[in-house]
Amino acid sequence: MSSNLIQATDATFEQEVINSSLPVLVDFWAPWCGPCLMVAPVIEQIAETYRGRLKVVKVNVDENPVVSARYQIMSIPTLILFKGGQPVDSVVGALPKNQLVNFLSRHLAQA
Repeated sequence: MSSNLIQATDATFEQEVINSSLPVLVDFWAPWCGPCLMVAPVIEQIAETYRGRLKVVKVNVDENPVVSARYQIMSIPTLILFKGGQPVDSVVGALPKNQLVNFLSRHLAQA
Protein backbone atom coordinates (compact mmCIF):
# COMPACT_ATOMS: atom_id res chain seq x y z
CA MET A 1 0.00 0.00 0.00
CA SER A 2 1.16 3.53 -0.78
CA SER A 3 2.79 5.50 2.01
CA ASN A 4 0.30 8.28 1.18
CA LEU A 5 -2.62 6.13 2.37
CA ILE A 6 -3.55 6.13 6.03
CA GLN A 7 -5.46 3.31 7.72
CA ALA A 8 -7.99 4.80 10.14
CA THR A 9 -9.86 2.93 12.85
CA ASP A 10 -12.82 3.70 15.07
CA ALA A 11 -10.24 4.98 17.59
CA THR A 12 -8.22 7.17 15.16
CA PHE A 13 -10.95 8.41 12.79
CA GLU A 14 -11.51 11.71 14.58
CA GLN A 15 -7.80 12.49 14.66
CA GLU A 16 -7.13 11.44 11.05
CA VAL A 17 -10.30 12.76 9.39
CA ILE A 18 -12.40 15.12 11.50
CA ASN A 19 -9.41 17.12 12.81
CA SER A 20 -7.48 17.18 9.51
CA SER A 21 -6.48 20.58 8.13
CA LEU A 22 -6.58 19.11 4.60
CA PRO A 23 -9.66 17.78 2.81
CA VAL A 24 -9.89 14.01 3.39
CA LEU A 25 -11.09 11.30 1.01
CA VAL A 26 -12.23 8.31 3.06
CA ASP A 27 -12.45 4.93 1.34
CA PHE A 28 -14.80 2.59 3.21
CA TRP A 29 -13.85 -0.91 2.05
CA ALA A 30 -13.40 -4.56 3.03
CA PRO A 31 -10.79 -7.13 1.92
CA TRP A 32 -13.47 -9.54 0.60
CA CYS A 33 -15.08 -6.86 -1.63
CA GLY A 34 -14.16 -7.33 -5.30
CA PRO A 35 -15.05 -3.78 -6.41
CA CYS A 36 -13.07 -2.40 -3.43
CA LEU A 37 -10.00 -4.30 -4.61
CA MET A 38 -10.57 -3.10 -8.19
CA VAL A 39 -10.63 0.56 -7.17
CA ALA A 40 -7.73 0.29 -4.67
CA PRO A 41 -4.97 1.04 -7.25
CA VAL A 42 -6.92 4.12 -8.40
CA ILE A 43 -7.22 5.30 -4.79
CA GLU A 44 -3.45 4.88 -4.42
CA GLN A 45 -2.84 6.91 -7.59
CA ILE A 46 -5.13 9.67 -6.31
CA ALA A 47 -3.28 9.71 -2.97
CA GLU A 48 -0.02 10.20 -4.87
CA THR A 49 -1.38 12.78 -7.34
CA TYR A 50 -3.06 14.92 -4.69
CA ARG A 51 -0.30 14.63 -2.05
CA GLY A 52 -0.18 17.82 0.00
CA ARG A 53 -3.68 18.89 -1.11
CA LEU A 54 -5.72 15.87 -0.04
CA LYS A 55 -5.40 13.25 2.67
CA VAL A 56 -6.54 9.75 1.68
CA VAL A 57 -7.76 7.46 4.45
CA LYS A 58 -8.98 3.86 4.25
CA VAL A 59 -11.47 2.41 6.74
CA ASN A 60 -12.06 -1.35 6.82
CA VAL A 61 -15.82 -1.62 7.52
CA ASP A 62 -15.50 -5.08 9.09
CA GLU A 63 -12.96 -3.91 11.66
CA ASN A 64 -14.49 -0.47 12.33
CA PRO A 65 -18.26 -0.81 12.80
CA VAL A 66 -18.68 2.41 14.82
CA VAL A 67 -17.46 4.77 12.09
CA SER A 68 -19.18 2.72 9.39
CA ALA A 69 -22.50 2.97 11.23
CA ARG A 70 -22.05 6.69 11.96
CA TYR A 71 -21.81 7.42 8.21
CA GLN A 72 -24.46 4.83 7.31
CA ILE A 73 -22.23 2.79 5.02
CA MET A 74 -24.60 0.34 3.34
CA SER A 75 -22.59 -0.51 0.21
CA ILE A 76 -18.87 -0.65 -0.43
CA PRO A 77 -16.75 0.81 -1.75
CA THR A 78 -18.12 4.12 -0.51
CA LEU A 79 -15.92 7.19 -0.81
CA ILE A 80 -16.77 10.22 1.31
CA LEU A 81 -15.01 13.55 0.94
CA PHE A 82 -14.63 15.53 4.17
CA LYS A 83 -13.76 19.22 4.37
CA GLY A 84 -13.40 20.98 7.69
CA GLY A 85 -14.39 17.77 9.48
CA GLN A 86 -17.74 17.53 7.68
CA PRO A 87 -18.78 15.14 4.89
CA VAL A 88 -19.42 17.23 1.76
CA ASP A 89 -19.98 14.60 -0.94
CA SER A 90 -19.85 10.87 -1.55
CA VAL A 91 -19.81 8.27 -4.29
CA VAL A 92 -20.61 4.57 -4.12
CA GLY A 93 -19.06 1.92 -6.32
CA ALA A 94 -15.83 1.28 -8.17
CA LEU A 95 -15.65 4.34 -10.39
CA PRO A 96 -13.00 4.77 -13.08
CA LYS A 97 -10.16 7.16 -12.33
CA ASN A 98 -11.48 9.97 -14.56
CA GLN A 99 -14.81 9.98 -12.71
CA LEU A 100 -13.08 10.05 -9.32
CA VAL A 101 -10.84 12.92 -10.46
CA ASN A 102 -13.93 14.83 -11.65
CA PHE A 103 -15.62 14.15 -8.30
CA LEU A 104 -12.60 15.52 -6.41
CA SER A 105 -11.97 18.48 -8.69
CA ARG A 106 -15.49 19.81 -8.04
CA HIS A 107 -14.52 20.25 -4.39
CA LEU A 108 -10.76 20.73 -4.38
CA ALA A 109 -10.92 23.60 -6.88
CA GLN A 110 -12.69 25.51 -4.12
CA ALA A 111 -10.05 24.67 -1.53
